[in-house]
Amino acid sequence: MRRSSADLGFVHRFRPGKGSKLTLLLLHGTGGNEEDLITLGTALAPDASLLSPRGKVIENGMPRFFRRLAEGVFDVEDLKFRSKELADFVKAASVRYGFESKSVVLVGYSNGANIAAGMLLAGSLLPASQGQVMDGAEKCTRPAELL
Repeated sequence: MRRSSADLGFVHRFRPGKGSKLTLLLLHGTGGNEEDLITLGTALAPDASLLSPRGKVIENGMPRFFRRLAEGVFDVEDLKFRSKELADFVKAASVRYGFESKSVVLVGYSNGANIAAGMLLAGSLLPASQGQVMDGAEKCTRPAELL
């Protein structure tokens, strides 16, 4: 497992795959970090590469991927900005680590699932699969605002 930090803009973990072309983008929930979904990623696709960034927004001392205005109320402008920022990170990581950005599968929990949805809605990243683990996910009441 390789660890990197500011060189690509996100603290993250990357584990190269074992023959699979898939890369799982593992996106933690509020208060999580780049370690949280490694075990899940390994269970979902043992041979896939794993890319797991830490959210850069801090709310009450806890990392997340984008701001919210209140519990369950997204800061839509920040979500748009952070979705593009995260997609740019994935593209840079694909060059650094040698995987195809179009072979990325998004796996997110809660806030991580929300930013994955934001990336898909905004067209920031077109992954291999649009399935997401969304257990406990917050609700976006006006997804059209992301377009």
